[in-house]
Amino acid sequence: MEHRFNERVTDLKIPGTRQFSNKVSEYDNGINLTLGQSGFDAPDFIRQAMTEVIDDGKLRYTHNKGLIELRRAIADYTKKRFSVSYDPETEIIVTNGGSEAIDSVFRAIVAPGDEVIIPAPAYAGYEPIIHLLGAKAVYVDTTKTHFVPTKAAIEAAITDRTKAVLFNYPSNPTGTTMTQAQIAELVSLLKDKDIFIITDEIYSENVYSGKHHSFMEFPEVRDQLFVINGLSKSHAITGARIGYILAPPFATEQVTKVHLYNTICAATPSQYGAIAALTHPETPAMLEKMNRAYIERRDYLYKRLTEMGLPVELPTGAFYILPDISAYNKDSFQFATDLLEAEQVAVVPGAAFTPYGEGHIRLSFASTMEEIEEGCARLERFLRNCITKSN
Repeated sequence: MEHRFNERVTDLKIPGTRQFSNKVSEYDNGINLTLGQSGFDAPDFIRQAMTEVIDDGKLRYTHNKGLIELRRAIADYTKKRFSVSYDPETEIIVTNGGSEAIDSVFRAIVAPGDEVIIPAPAYAGYEPIIHLLGAKAVYVDTTKTHFVPTKAAIEAAITDRTKAVLFNYPSNPTGTTMTQAQIAELVSLLKDKDIFIITDEIYSENVYSGKHHSFMEFPEVRDQLFVINGLSKSHAITGARIGYILAPPFATEQVTKVHLYNTICAATPSQYGAIAALTHPETPAMLEKMNRAYIERRDYLYKRLTEMGLPVELPTGAFYILPDISAYNKDSFQFATDLLEAEQVAVVPGAAFTPYGEGHIRLSFASTMEEIEEGCARLERFLRNCITKSN
């Protein structure tokens, strides 16, 4: 019966992040620097809110768009953070993580033959959904512009088939952020075009230089804009699966239909946990503590990689760093495989993030400092051995 499967599904591959994360679990002494998952435990007040709901038996469906209390909390957070108002009744959908938000938006707007422009290197989860819909991901190379897309590069990629442009900043896998001025340049290009803008801001709380800026700060693109965010990364609750979409009412109406036929609603206990995450008085201090730790880990990792002679950009957001290893092996998948077998350290090959990531590897500094220190020691030894063998 294998020949009866959808060919677009059988064409898909397991992403490089998961391939190497799965492989390292086979080693007793493995160091996993692959996943974008916080090394912190979920805060007690979030866990307590979720368990109280379970104990109280509140395990029924919520509104398809999510609990109104949660949507109001998201609206209040957005207003406070960006001075932008979204109506919790008509402009917010709570989803099962940012991943389902991305899937629901794509399925609501993308048709066979459409094109979606994506700056690259890019997160590996976008293109498979576009492929399943019979559309095409059009990548824009950012490797020569410090991983930030330029107005000229995006404009050159636009065709009469372009349905949307997707931005992910702070970026996975590069750790790059965008300034307000850089966003303004892109807004000036897109504001008069019949093209949707999707901005994946799941790492918006993980910014280490200045403040996070968003396309939502520009009212001239409000009717084109889908903002995707969530609590997985910022609040160390990846397993709770809480994301959300901000969009104008006419867009929310269409996306809600996709969302409800897919999942009905986000998990009820997780929604109550998210309310606590967004409203609890301890949250600001918790986020600041996490970011201080990420900065310490980032600085250590950047210093060590630089000392090893690997060209690398200093990340200003998210918790990833993308060093260039092409001097040792231009095939990043082979490099990552050899590193895992020789030193039991798992990293993600850059090629997992489009061909524009080739020649790089991605390391996560969401891991503990102990894991990062040991991983760096093993990586340095591996590089020395590579030089020895080449001589």
